[in-house]
Amino acid sequence: MRAPYARGAARHTSRTRRDFLCTRFEVGVSPLVGRRYAVLVNTELPVHDPRVRAAFDEVARADFLPDALKSRAAEDRPLPIGFGQTASQPSLIAFMVDQLALTPTSRVLEVGSGSGYQTAILSKLCDEVFAIDVMAPLVERAQVALADYGNVHLRVGNGAAGWPEMAPFDAIVVCAATADIPKALLEQLAVGGRLVIPFGPTEGAQLLRIEKRHDGSFKSVPLLGVRFVPLLD
Repeated sequence: MRAPYARGAARHTSRTRRDFLCTRFEVGVSPLVGRRYAVLVNTELPVHDPRVRAAFDEVARADFLPDALKSRAAEDRPLPIGFGQTASQPSLIAFMVDQLALTPTSRVLEVGSGSGYQTAILSKLCDEVFAIDVMAPLVERAQVALADYGNVHLRVGNGAAGWPEMAPFDAIVVCAATADIPKALLEQLAVGGRLVIPFGPTEGAQLLRIEKRHDGSFKSVPLLGVRFVPLLD
């Protein structure tokens, strides 16, 4: 039997393969209220920005999971969040966020906000986050979890269409696989910006980093093999 599709899971392969990369993500829970998380340690997925690691220390994954799954927040694996969706594995979130090369002044578009956990991580690293999900119940739940995050904007919508009235964005991260890079997202990416997106079929997508050059052309860098749910409209 095939495993269900995950919102974001690294595709585990032989260590001789370039596209991945068995990882380990260690999480330490605060003895006080369980809101402090330790950062990535000993992972084969490189995370270069120490600010990304610090953001993981500040955001409790359990706050974004259904009550029945809060005890599993420390697991480095996708977890179901209802409506046929899952929360991505933390090590993959860290890798994808790191690839965006965010600064404190960055404006970020997140397509497929899901539980809101990655949204919270992004909010610690940039000026504003504009997050879209096609699932209204997930957006409503994420709005509650993100109530104290003043630089986050959430809405229900077609992620492939982006958020044109708030463009351009310095970074765009897509948490669903697509066989076609949405033209709207490329148009809404700022010059010098980065788009991180799973490209290809859900079961064999390639995570790409697409950079917008100053002449308006694009440079695409393949990163690793992943499995994601399909991008819905």
